[in-house]
Amino acid sequence: MGLFGKHKVEQLGGALTDQLRKDLTPEEVDALDPDLFTPAKYDAAAAERTAYSNYSYWRATFRVFWNNKLARVLIIFLAAILIFTFIQPYLPNQNDPITILYDESDNLLKNLKPGEQGFLFGTNDLGQDLWSRIWFGTRTSLFIGFVVALSQCVIGVTMGIIWGYVRKLDRIFTEIYNIVDNVPRTIILILISYILRPSMSTMIISMCIVGWLPMARLIRNQIIIIRDRDYNLASRCLGSSTWRIMVRNLLPYLISVIMLQVALAVPTAITDEVFLTYIGLGLPLDTPSLGTLIIKGRSLISSSSLMYQLVIPCVALSVVTVCFYIIGNAFADAADPKNHVN
Repeated sequence: MGLFGKHKVEQLGGALTDQLRKDLTPEEVDALDPDLFTPAKYDAAAAERTAYSNYSYWRATFRVFWNNKLARVLIIFLAAILIFTFIQPYLPNQNDPITILYDESDNLLKNLKPGEQGFLFGTNDLGQDLWSRIWFGTRTSLFIGFVVALSQCVIGVTMGIIWGYVRKLDRIFTEIYNIVDNVPRTIILILISYILRPSMSTMIISMCIVGWLPMARLIRNQIIIIRDRDYNLASRCLGSSTWRIMVRNLLPYLISVIMLQVALAVPTAITDEVFLTYIGLGLPLDTPSLGTLIIKGRSLISSSSLMYQLVIPCVALSVVTVCFYIIGNAFADAADPKNHVN
């Protein structure tokens, strides 16, 4: 039944006719075209179409997210940082991050303070421009973070949905998870990085191997909560395939959880990169990253005049991780359908 039944339509038509008779003189009423007042036939299908809604989940999600002023400012700020990390090497008067710099008298430009001789962030003890190294290191760390986060999303979500929905695999997956989870994450990272040659690809592989487990466990727990709800039982009774139920019924329900975990996976991967570099199993020190810069600055912590070489990369790391955390939480809240009520 539509918004208006047949009886209601007839009442509205009669009320409109009475109102016209009150507002117009008899002569004006007689002059009107009678065809204009021919009652339209009642069409139940047309009445149902009046209740149509053009609601879009993703449009509502982005609208709610964009209405969050803090998240809006941070997403613009983070986007500006990402763009600048890629265009910075092509800007004029930029130094190579690994080039050792000398002055006109062939003196090494080492340990210059920020702003001295035109170096915005100063130089390190090798005479390398810290401004270029910070941006190169941020680009390296963000690349590692995005690749690891993407792998965790794909592998973790896929394994979590299968783990939670296919009952026959639940015991097998649970035992595998318990075995791997009881081995400290740090030990696994160290072993993989030790067996393989320390490099960016080795670091990414090691973090991808252990990173998907928490995501899969979380998704599995969420799937168990909703897998036997009425709409999923109805889909099975109608003959829907298991894959279709997982993709069409279960996955959309978990969008907010997945987006939050992916957003948090980026700073977690950057933190792991810093840790592996700290223990000597990460990137080589000649490859700038936030991890290598922090490790290099830590060795100078006893000298107060050189503390800027530790403070600057730590601030860069903190800004990136905090931005991802706040943006991830804001997007998770926006993806919750309960927040889409107008």
